[in-house]
Amino acid sequence: MHFHSEISSTQKMSDFRVRRLEQGQMRTRSVPIAVTPGGFWCCPSPAVLQKSLEYHNHQNKKKILSTAPSKLISVPQAPIPVVNNATPSNPSSSAVVSEHISIGPTSDSAAKSPKAAAERLPKRNVENQHRRISVGFGQPATSDLKIVLFGKEGIAVEMSVHRSILIEHSSFFADKFSRQSPVPCVEIADCEDVEIFVETVGLMYCNEVKHRLIKQSVSRVLRILKVAESLGFRTCIKSCLDYLEVVPWVGEEENVVSSVRHLHSRNYSISPVLKRVFSETSKPPNDTLAHIMELVLKSNEDRGRREMRSLVLKLLKENSFWTDGSVDICIGTLYSLCQSCLDSLMDLFRQASKSSGISFESKDPVVRKIALEAENLLWLVEILAVRNTADEFASMWVSQNELAQLHAELPVMLRHKVSCITARIFVGIGRGEMLPSKETRQLLLHVWLQPLIDDYNWLQHGCRQFDRKVVEEGIGQTILTLPLEDQQSILLSWLERFLKVGDKCPNLQRAFEVWWRRTFLRPHFEQHGKTGR
Repeated sequence: MHFHSEISSTQKMSDFRVRRLEQGQMRTRSVPIAVTPGGFWCCPSPAVLQKSLEYHNHQNKKKILSTAPSKLISVPQAPIPVVNNATPSNPSSSAVVSEHISIGPTSDSAAKSPKAAAERLPKRNVENQHRRISVGFGQPATSDLKIVLFGKEGIAVEMSVHRSILIEHSSFFADKFSRQSPVPCVEIADCEDVEIFVETVGLMYCNEVKHRLIKQSVSRVLRILKVAESLGFRTCIKSCLDYLEVVPWVGEEENVVSSVRHLHSRNYSISPVLKRVFSETSKPPNDTLAHIMELVLKSNEDRGRREMRSLVLKLLKENSFWTDGSVDICIGTLYSLCQSCLDSLMDLFRQASKSSGISFESKDPVVRKIALEAENLLWLVEILAVRNTADEFASMWVSQNELAQLHAELPVMLRHKVSCITARIFVGIGRGEMLPSKETRQLLLHVWLQPLIDDYNWLQHGCRQFDRKVVEEGIGQTILTLPLEDQQSILLSWLERFLKVGDKCPNLQRAFEVWWRRTFLRPHFEQHGKTGR
């Protein structure tokens, strides 16, 4: 009798056959076995079985070749099957594990032609060998059903089970057995995970399935869950879900979510597991992100603030879907925080310019607050650049005329952090991260280039994060985006300063070369080209 059923997309049992057990000569050989948490014997891993099979085939070949010179080839009679004497850890469980290899009869022609038989028998014997692992559950003596699993690795596992246990725990088997009269043997072909299938059937004999999962790896429990779902083993499925709700599975998160979500349409209680990664509240993530940023910006602890800035920025960079517009993180919130920092920085500059009692040491409260607000602004600019939304900040920055004027009145130690913001905007424009208008670029160079040049020597030697080459490339590229007349005005002014102070000024020679070629060489080539035509 044959009937076919595909019970899930992951665990195939497409060939479910009922047949009588084969009779014939058997050769029994002990193989390694393992004990499952349920206390029953389980089949060894496919790798161990394959290695054992290769070794046995090799021994058969050696024996056959050694008998080739003889005139008569005798096939030894198969001994009585051996029962493995190992005692399971669970007294209520017992198992017999053996290897059965069928040996075909010797033909008359083979007996008459020893040489030909010696050449043919090794291949024939290897092909005719049928390897089968026997596993028993509960009380094997009372077993009334055998299930044979055929794995994709060429391994067959014969399980001695009890029909009533399978019907009680598995809706799959209950449905199949209800359609027919009792049969002694069932075959399941193309079983994807023979080892876990056997273990899952063994769990049907356990009173507390959840306790048997303790200390199992998450990946193994997911495999058990997959087989249990295909068998309709609801008790096991619930135990697996209870296990996954408790244990940590950070490294297996995607696998767990995928496996558990697959059960959504099967009326299983999966929400306790998924609550770990999905929130049921309607509070948008924008509010949470804004709250995190406010906490970081208001922190007075240097190390914690510095490390959390780096972490948040790294996380934002890693999540590309936050930078392509598919997820809307409130831009208004970011710019509101920027404006708050600018206002605070402006107040501190005014306070510092009017006070004569300020000590311009790094431990002075005003000095620390100015550095803190400048660092906060620089961090927010980095976030805006990551999100490709920093254009408006460039416009905000060039409008800070009073801040630029006060900048010249304060000592360089107090003000140099502000020049880092200017440098970052130049770098952003040079890299194409910011796309401000021509007027904004002109104002940026007009208002903030000179303050940056004034602080340049200090930035090179007093700011570890300052990358001179990157900043100079950004300034040069920004200048070269302007009309040629503006390029000339700015670069000639720079040249005059550079010839006086040298390395204390940004080195814009590359931009100067480009401007030179545009000014002196291109007109000649253009004129020559027109004449040639």
